[in-house]
Amino acid sequence: MNHHVFEHGREEPEERRPEPVFNLPKVVVWLAGIMIVLFVLQAYVFSTLLNNDIIIYFAFWPLRYQADVLATGAAPGGLAADVWTFVTYAFLHGGITHIAFNMLWMIVFGSAVARRFGALRFLVFSALCAAGGAAMHLATHFDGQAPMIGASAAISGHMAAAARFVFELGGPVGVMRRTDDAAFRVPAAPLLQSFSNRSVVAFLGVWFGMNFLFGQINIPMAGGAGSIAWEAHIGGFLAGLLLFPLIDPVPRRRY
Repeated sequence: MNHHVFEHGREEPEERRPEPVFNLPKVVVWLAGIMIVLFVLQAYVFSTLLNNDIIIYFAFWPLRYQADVLATGAAPGGLAADVWTFVTYAFLHGGITHIAFNMLWMIVFGSAVARRFGALRFLVFSALCAAGGAAMHLATHFDGQAPMIGASAAISGHMAAAARFVFELGGPVGVMRRTDDAAFRVPAAPLLQSFSNRSVVAFLGVWFGMNFLFGQINIPMAGGAGSIAWEAHIGGFLAGLLLFPLIDPVPRRRY
């Protein structure tokens, strides 16, 4: 911290900066901004034809991966699109409610993960969790013909990663919590050990329960109502749990 030095050698600290918890990481701001701008363009600027092309080329279509389609590379965008749509679908949203809830949860949980991981690790982690959600959706809707869009699977991965450290001692919501930036870099317990933390178990129980419940209702989507892809949420969440120790830059807590 910089100081002002006075004649008698006494130092007066500068005005304290706001705690990091109130400052969103730039990577989260930029990522949310890109998704919001794209949504606004699709909703109010782009033509119907262009929007249809965006969905065709960048949404996740299980139909692409049926054997008679995948082998020929005949789907729009070819084999390259068969790969990139595992991630690009996460940038698209079908309605104001859809994107509003996703951005809210990304600000809450994604910010915590971004503070711990840094921008590059956070983006890689988010992409892998989005791909994990798409893979789970494909496994459970292999014959599905409807496209899947939305960042929910990636954000579910953020939630899983956050659960690995925010409840630890010194974490931002731990029993003995810190309020500075170091709260987001407390060592995490090994996965199995973390299940002995009641807060973690309660969080997991509520999260899985809500997803099974919301999987039975519809939300406003472009062109009508669409089911919540709760299986993709679970895929993203499980990917986040398993990938966390591989990407986490903070050494794990030893017991």
